[in-house]
Amino acid sequence: MKSKRIVLMSLLLLSCSVQAGNVSIEYAELVRDANKWRVNVTLRHADTGWEHYADGWRIVDKDGKVLGGRTLYHPHVKEQPFTRSLSAVRIPSDTTVIYIEAHDKVHKWSPERLKIDMNRPQGKRYRIRM
Repeated sequence: MKSKRIVLMSLLLLSCSVQAGNVSIEYAELVRDANKWRVNVTLRHADTGWEHYADGWRIVDKDGKVLGGRTLYHPHVKEQPFTRSLSAVRIPSDTTVIYIEAHDKVHKWSPERLKIDMNRPQGKRYRIRM
């Protein structure tokens, strides 16, 4: 009987720790400023506190090279979805596709990535302003 209670408690604790799931990328906006970009990214994550929250995002090219990233230093429990920006991002002019990737403290990098076609001013969940 005692071992059943321990197993049940363990399962309950495990389900609570993964309840928030992966962070999702709701939207991105890229704003050109001369030869640099400001990137605004809106994330959604069921932050539960300091142990499990969306703690960053990054921009990568099609080969996985990191072009820039934003670290998030605190949970956004009551602020969902939320948008954070990164300025002075250099995206080479010959880059045709970039991806936004998001990270949380428990699940690490989300398998979901937002693909942005740099040749299209708007797409599903993104906009590019020149």
